[in-house]
Amino acid sequence: MRAPAGAKVLVARSPDRAAELVSALRGAGAEPLLLPLIDFELASDQHSLDVAFDALGAGAYNWLVVSSVTAVQALEVKAADRGSTLSSWLPGSLMVATIGPATRRFLESRGIAVDLAPTRQQSGAGLIDIWPPHQGTVLLPQADIADPRLRRGLRAQGAFVQAVTAYRTVDYPADAGRSLAAALPAQLPCGADPENDAVVLTPAQARIEISAGRLDAVVAASPSAARRIHADLAPLGGCRFVAIGRSTAAEAEFLGLTVAAVAEKPTASGLVAAVVRSLARQPSPQHQPVTEPPAKDTP
Repeated sequence: MRAPAGAKVLVARSPDRAAELVSALRGAGAEPLLLPLIDFELASDQHSLDVAFDALGAGAYNWLVVSSVTAVQALEVKAADRGSTLSSWLPGSLMVATIGPATRRFLESRGIAVDLAPTRQQSGAGLIDIWPPHQGTVLLPQADIADPRLRRGLRAQGAFVQAVTAYRTVDYPADAGRSLAAALPAQLPCGADPENDAVVLTPAQARIEISAGRLDAVVAASPSAARRIHADLAPLGGCRFVAIGRSTAAEAEFLGLTVAAVAEKPTASGLVAAVVRSLARQPSPQHQPVTEPPAKDTP
């Protein structure tokens, strides 16, 4: 599984969330560059989240459903505010469901066992398909822009769902005073790996590289990233759009972007395989290595 020699791949993620994918792309022979487009802030309504989190610790819910690493981090901030850890805060009787192998690994790295997760379709629909009917009360911490279909699907299965906004999705960078990453306990880093540092571009710089034909592919790991890529970088020309999953691909196609490949699994290796497939259709031009981002935008 090798990318064409010198292929440059733009990853629409911030440095603290891209280490694994950067390493995997380099291992496949590609040159990754980063384009931070979205970031995460603490939820505006902290009172509602506090009430739900206290009820969670008191055993008021049968299930906790988390669909992203970011949702777990938002709960970790709440646990730290109470002088605890998330694994210690959760009652022993609580069942935990999640979506995606990355979120599952993140939970398990925190000592939290996962009781239910889809194995095929890694999406809210995949979890709904395997959800046991009539499973009592569910706490669903989500982003402010979360797709409502997961909440509706769980309710259709007979669950009483308490959905609460756990964090806000904002343009990168987040406000320093409200940044979720900055609020995390010091012993729980976001996952940045200094050994995997990659060149970070601004949208203006990325547009220059795309217009000049110097980027071969761009990777989007969420529908919101697809929306930002469309707004900030389109038209993509010869730069192939690679999506982490079907919901991201569907959003890109709705916006008029051509999807060159969709990862079969929402993992770093799955994304690298999709990038390689997208680039295999025609040879990529040889590029000079990027050692620093372009100095400035041009008119």
